[in-house]
Amino acid sequence: MSLIINSPFVCPAQHWVESKSGKLEIKPQRRPASYEIFDARNNTKRTETLDLVNTIRTRVDQWREDGWPGVTIVTRKLLEHWHDREARQHPFYFCQLEAIETLIWWAEGIEAYKQGIAIPGDGGMWERLCNKMATGAGKTTVMAMIITWQVLNALTYPKRNKDFSRAVFIVAPGLTVKERLRVLMPSEGSYYDEFNLCPSEALRQKLNQAEVLIENWHTLMPLKDKDRSVVKKGRESDEAFTRRVLGKLAAHKDIIVINDEAHHAYRKPPEIKISKKAAEEHGIDLDEATRWIEGLDRIHKTRRIQRCFDLSATPFAPTGKKSTETALFDWIISDFGLNDAIEAGLVKTPRVVVRDDAVPDAKTLRSKLYHIYRDPSVSEDLNRAKAEPHEALPKLVQDAYTLLGADWRETRARWQEAGHHSPPVMLTVCNRTETAARVETYFNKGDAHWPELHAPNRTLRVDSKVLEKAEIGETASSDKDYEARLKAIIDAARIPETRREQFLALKKEELLREIVDNVGKRGAAGQDLQNVISVAMLSEGWDAKNVTHIMGLRAFTSQLLCEQVVGRGLRRVSYDTDENGLFLPEYVNVFGVPLSISETGEGGEAPPPPKPTTQIEVVPDRAHLEIRWPNVLRVETVVRPQLVIDWKKVAPLILDPASTPISADLAPALGGATDMSKVTAIDLEKLPDGFRLQRLVFQAARKAFEELSHGFTGTHEYLAAQMVRIVEAFLKSDRLAIPSLFHSDPLRRRILIALNIDLVVQHLLSHVTEQNTERLTPVFDEENPIGATGQMRTWYTTKPCFPTIRSHISHLVGDSAWEGHAANVFEKHESVLAYAKNDHLGFQVYYMWAGSRRRYVPDFLVRLVGGTILALEIKGTDSPQNKAKRDALAEWVKAINAAGGFGRWAWDVAFKPGEIQDIITKHTAVPEPAA
Repeated sequence: MSLIINSPFVCPAQHWVESKSGKLEIKPQRRPASYEIFDARNNTKRTETLDLVNTIRTRVDQWREDGWPGVTIVTRKLLEHWHDREARQHPFYFCQLEAIETLIWWAEGIEAYKQGIAIPGDGGMWERLCNKMATGAGKTTVMAMIITWQVLNALTYPKRNKDFSRAVFIVAPGLTVKERLRVLMPSEGSYYDEFNLCPSEALRQKLNQAEVLIENWHTLMPLKDKDRSVVKKGRESDEAFTRRVLGKLAAHKDIIVINDEAHHAYRKPPEIKISKKAAEEHGIDLDEATRWIEGLDRIHKTRRIQRCFDLSATPFAPTGKKSTETALFDWIISDFGLNDAIEAGLVKTPRVVVRDDAVPDAKTLRSKLYHIYRDPSVSEDLNRAKAEPHEALPKLVQDAYTLLGADWRETRARWQEAGHHSPPVMLTVCNRTETAARVETYFNKGDAHWPELHAPNRTLRVDSKVLEKAEIGETASSDKDYEARLKAIIDAARIPETRREQFLALKKEELLREIVDNVGKRGAAGQDLQNVISVAMLSEGWDAKNVTHIMGLRAFTSQLLCEQVVGRGLRRVSYDTDENGLFLPEYVNVFGVPLSISETGEGGEAPPPPKPTTQIEVVPDRAHLEIRWPNVLRVETVVRPQLVIDWKKVAPLILDPASTPISADLAPALGGATDMSKVTAIDLEKLPDGFRLQRLVFQAARKAFEELSHGFTGTHEYLAAQMVRIVEAFLKSDRLAIPSLFHSDPLRRRILIALNIDLVVQHLLSHVTEQNTERLTPVFDEENPIGATGQMRTWYTTKPCFPTIRSHISHLVGDSAWEGHAANVFEKHESVLAYAKNDHLGFQVYYMWAGSRRRYVPDFLVRLVGGTILALEIKGTDSPQNKAKRDALAEWVKAINAAGGFGRWAWDVAFKPGEIQDIITKHTAVPEPAA
């Protein structure tokens, strides 16, 4: 039985609860926002509900249902685009949309939806809002959404500086996270492109004006005093501090701050006393927390922090009490916790030991493997400060490794058979450096039972001191033996020689970060690691997806600590779904970490190997195959007075060259005599610029306009435009005749027309009448009026692809066998000049269905011989909604063709593969020009 019972893309509809008998059963409603206080020492557990978050949820749900009242036009465009599942390869998770919506609701929603709600602060002068999101729920994407929302609104509404800002300061807890957050810089290939966050190319370009600064929290530290400075300077001023920390961002006021892993940014209440040890047990460095907050306070004094957005999976803070309790931040406004993430399949399901065949713990009656460190024989042994690396581990620990290793070994075999490029990883979290050294020796010297785990070059002990220095960019003290171990791992790795040389040239602390940060990643320094041993729980941002087994060899005094450790192994390998659209379960097996959330039962299958990806991109050499289209927001039906002309009744107009001179010779004259020896000529043929066809068209239209404007009921601009088209059609038609082969030359013909322009106008006006017509008029997107295949951003897919030849896009992504057949037809049919699958292109038609405005994306755009651009839909079945889509497309085509200027458009639908050839043939036939 899987714990995954909800789709990650919709609001959770059910959750697991523990029955009185201790078994899990499903409750058919969303899990209330809450957290569990689990005292592993006393074996007690209670649930605390987050009343503020639960109230906000209901308000945001209603606000969303009512259409987000109060938001700006820009925000509405973003929300509609983000909720559009067809706008990107993978829809956003519900928790991501709820997180950003809740922030927008608080900043922009009308007061009626916020009545009676007050969000507490942290005791400081600037507002903090926290999104609590479990590991793997996509916090970084939510940060990109926050930046997109804030910056685009700030640029559009510069006077609303209390709500929006284009200046964004992102603070990270270490270099690992800082590097991960580079995707938030608004450059090519960022999250804004990968997740298609902007609804138009124009807004995406606008987003490049964002001012984004990402820094490690250590930059918020005050400057150290220089003991030997010649001139003793006082404390760095707040202004100097701000300029140093913010750099270019210091030119802005009312900035926004985003704290990643925000539980580190903890403001310690002055009346609460917290020991350093107690803080460390909750994953908080008091010095770090204090400096982080103090630094932001100084920036607020000089530049004003308009608002601070906190993101964390565990926004807990120590309470200072003797018990192990922790308190959540009071300013949490949305919550999607670990339980929710497990039930939605966003993360692996952790499995803990519930029983074994040895004598259980006498106090809790649980397996001793559930919380190994609690066994007296283990805690006393592992707590020895001067234990040597070669000393044997306690028997219970060795037994645990033999059991966990057996399962790891089977997983490794399944992964090899499935074709994984990296092995599964066993992660051990120790209580102290001496224990980590003993565990490393246990594996590397061959004491471990399973020979596959005797692999020194695949086993990494993370030196906490070296890693800590690496996280802040400082140099660690010399340790030649440790450096040699790291280089041995690189020497043994199956990586290209050039990359190996690059890694070996790094300093010890840089090399450690490179290995740790890239565990399980192909071609990287940590590709082949299978055993990672650490003190504490590694740095935040560690996103190895191939952790399948965790061993806890330390005290776990809070549920927070359990979640933080297990969280290092929760990232999924694959995101495949079952027949119900639910993610397939993946597991991480846990010994020694007393997590209260667990699943028992048979082991799951090994996660499938990651599927190969194909890069879908515009091929620059095929610019001649580009297809362009107008971006239409809506089609309006307008009744207008129309000038009409019955071309069948228009008699030919014959221009006689004999009565129209186009050149003249001049000679000096005296009295009645002329000097023919000094003849000069004026020849209009030598002045071609004065007789361009477009100029003649507008000249004739202007004259006709003057004649008609007094009696025409429509607007003069509309009259002028119509006259231009009528005159242009007449001058190009065979109804304007010149009975002279000599004067059929284009230039001489144009000269004759120019000299007879009044005759042309009068001839036309005798046949022009006015009548009211109903007309479809497209309303174009002013920010991005023209779309084109050349604007498509590069993206990646694991779906089967067909390389193209006649398309501006490199591949056609096959969502069905039909589309593969269609691609073959387009590539071979002699009438097809160019085509593109409408995937990530942005061509869309809006239609109404069930009372709401929907978005319709036809399958293909095809440019045919003769100039027609065909919007083609492939449908195996029909439905009333599909008919509504086609009606909207037909109206769109009619409106575009009536507007002119975009070529000739057509649409069609194929219900059978064999119809595609006939449809192409039908639309290739060029219609007769209007008579």
